[in-house]
Amino acid sequence: MEGNRPNPDELLAKISHTEKKKEKGKLKIFLGYAAGVGKTYAMLDAAHTAKKLGIDVVVGYVEPHQRPDTSALLKGLEILRPLKVDYKGIILNEFDLDAALARKPQLMIVDELAHTNAVGCRNTKRYNDVEELLMAGIDVYTTINIQHLESLNDIVASITQVVVKERIPDRIFDNAEHVELVDIEPDELITRLNEGKIYERTQAQRALGNFFARDNLVALREIALRRTADRVNRVAEQNRLPAKSGEYYTGEHILICLSSSPSNAKVIRTAARMANAFHAAFTALFVETPNTKELNDENRSRLRTNLKLAEQLGAKIATVYGEDIPYQISEYAKASGISKIVIGRSNNKAHLFRPKNSLVERLATLAPNVDVYIIPDTLPPFRTKTKYKKPQIPELNIWDFVKTFGILLICTLIGLFFTKLGFNESNIITIYILGVLLISSQTNGRFYGVLASVIGVLLFNFLFIAPTFTFSYYSPEYPITFFVMLVASLITSTLTMQVRNQAKATAKQAHRTEILLEANRKLQRAKNMPDIISKASLQLLKLLDKPFALYLVHEDTLTEPLTFYPPKENKQEDICTDADEHAVASWVYKNRKPAGIGTDTLPGAKAFYLPIRNHETVFAVIGIALKSGEQIEPFERSLLFAILNEIAFAIEKYNLNEAQKQASMESEKERLRANLLRAISHDLRTPLTSISGNASVLLKNENQIDSAGRNKLYQDIYDDSMWLINLVENLLSVTRIDNGTMNIQMQPELVDEIITEAMKHITRKASEHHLTVEVPDDLLMAYADARLIIQVIINIVDNAVQYTEPGSSIQVRAFRRENMAVIEVADNGNGIDDENKKKLFDMFYTSNNASGDNRRGLGLGLSLCKSIVNAHGGEIYVKDNVPKGSIFGFTLHVREVANHE
Repeated sequence: MEGNRPNPDELLAKISHTEKKKEKGKLKIFLGYAAGVGKTYAMLDAAHTAKKLGIDVVVGYVEPHQRPDTSALLKGLEILRPLKVDYKGIILNEFDLDAALARKPQLMIVDELAHTNAVGCRNTKRYNDVEELLMAGIDVYTTINIQHLESLNDIVASITQVVVKERIPDRIFDNAEHVELVDIEPDELITRLNEGKIYERTQAQRALGNFFARDNLVALREIALRRTADRVNRVAEQNRLPAKSGEYYTGEHILICLSSSPSNAKVIRTAARMANAFHAAFTALFVETPNTKELNDENRSRLRTNLKLAEQLGAKIATVYGEDIPYQISEYAKASGISKIVIGRSNNKAHLFRPKNSLVERLATLAPNVDVYIIPDTLPPFRTKTKYKKPQIPELNIWDFVKTFGILLICTLIGLFFTKLGFNESNIITIYILGVLLISSQTNGRFYGVLASVIGVLLFNFLFIAPTFTFSYYSPEYPITFFVMLVASLITSTLTMQVRNQAKATAKQAHRTEILLEANRKLQRAKNMPDIISKASLQLLKLLDKPFALYLVHEDTLTEPLTFYPPKENKQEDICTDADEHAVASWVYKNRKPAGIGTDTLPGAKAFYLPIRNHETVFAVIGIALKSGEQIEPFERSLLFAILNEIAFAIEKYNLNEAQKQASMESEKERLRANLLRAISHDLRTPLTSISGNASVLLKNENQIDSAGRNKLYQDIYDDSMWLINLVENLLSVTRIDNGTMNIQMQPELVDEIITEAMKHITRKASEHHLTVEVPDDLLMAYADARLIIQVIINIVDNAVQYTEPGSSIQVRAFRRENMAVIEVADNGNGIDDENKKKLFDMFYTSNNASGDNRRGLGLGLSLCKSIVNAHGGEIYVKDNVPKGSIFGFTLHVREVANHE
């Protein structure tokens, strides 16, 4: 039985997933294998059924196909007005997303999920509109044909010879709550087409000869049935609780390699279907090389399209940097546990002198334990084109020319010296080859190495080959010598440049890695939110070298943006900060998805917006300013996401620490409040009971009590009431200090007068002790609030009276120590141990000294004294008296007496 118990963590994750799904709307897809099978009819029929059940149903948009049966079902349903969009003088009807969100029914009907919205709409694709409806908690019914699924696009194209332009990511289909397959026989569909129930007759005849050929319909129907069955199996396995951990884990991890090849899209779709079939992890790897930034616009655009396609099909995007592509792929595969690599046709070519192994052969050698799948295609051989670049000024730098001719001059002088010494010509050739190597390593660009190679051969011929000082030669072997020297120089120059480029690539990769590690290290040490923002902005500027705006989240809304610019960037006040850009950032915050330039949502924005978030919470939104058509490179993109994750982690950690501090403060307040209530309830009971008891005795037995007895009762009532008055005064003073409302009115005061006034208000029990006052300097003045200092002295003296035996001596003395007036209260009681001395001035602390009376007090007196003395800029202390007892003292600033005073 133990082995069949479900894992608690898995149960909790399943419950959490179910709760999240309840918050979002539910999506139901009516799937068909071709137009005309009855998807829209079935959807509207289901809408009427839902309305009869009392559900609030609104038709957001239904394509007007001019089909009478379908149009009839629109009657009786609330229909949202379409959004009118002017596109090149043509008015187009589109789904009005904002009106739908404002209306917010329980169920929204939206036809044609794969539709591409007109330019000017918020989202490029209608499925993005549907995702917003679902995020808002609105259920959606929609329709789609099987050929619109992204992963099946190439298969459908091979069957029908038609490339479908409007497609949706498979995740939309797989994550739908319900999928209903609307199916009819292909022959029946063809009959409906011939009867004009789908298209008008001329268009129908063309369709029958192309897309609606019977063989095509049969194949599409089979694909729709299989894809629906695959989804059912996947949902069943997801909902099934495994009896043992890892029961359904296959260990499969599929890797595809991103490139700018036209066939790469087919490779990505094939790998996505394999990942679905094997229930495997899916990763798309891009190997960035030094030549990546040299790609022309066409190849760069295709690379971005393939990257976006891989993301839509659920691939995790990873990037590595290096010149040896097979080696980088194999190393990543080993580190990530890849089981299968899916690649397209290789364009590797053999060199004249050194045959080059194909990519597949090298992968098989470097990663022999990984299965490699090659996807064939019918496209012509692909060649990676780079931009044609005119020679730039840095490549023709005057200092590089000076270095080139300077090194050649030195080589020539050394050669002439060797000639005088009678060295062989081969030694001089070596000197020039060495010079070419130095020139290639010290200059920028291949031009100088090639130039040095040619000039070196000419100088060697002109200066060292007879007849000298001419370009003629006698020996027939010299042309071979010149050729070998030129080839050796060129090869040396080329290899040196390759080493330099590799060093630059390594330095670049190390720099980017250092940025990530430095961001992690600095953000972990950040102490507060401004510190996090400051350190994060520096790392982002190092990585991107582009201006960006940061919108922080405060009380569920975005604050005004903080803008950051690279050091050399011209600052523009309106970058990413106007109302439209703020609206885009707000959309990203609410929907927790990227938007802006380069995305399908609000592509007309000036910046690329990303949420800084964990799995559930968005902490901030960053808007990176990009030029029209500009994109963040894949390798920088992966590092950017990593840094944003670090920022989110740092903010989350800070928020948790703040929440913990707040909880600790609240706990401390509750503890103080509980102590106060407990102390009040305990310590007020005794005097109140005594007062009420004595008063009751006087009321009932006043005539039976003699004069001495009545005076004793009166005295007890008075003493208890005075104790309560002092307690209330202390409580009020503590309240004023906590609220910051204690008003201190400081002025010069005679210390002798303050002590004299305080002695008039001490407890009557002081008469049981030998109380003396000693102020040698009658003119000692302190800068103080007399009312508060009197309260301090009263509390300290009453404390001494309370905790010493009757008959003990208590002395109040005041004297000057440098520029401070010192007031001390000394007693000869039992003293205070060192442990109690550390806590005496803490609030609610009371000593367990047995010499005290039965009313211990709240422990507020000495704490209040400390607060008052500190507010005066003085210090309070306690120390041992000699030979026994304790001394409580405090200091105040001295105020000198002027002559006129």
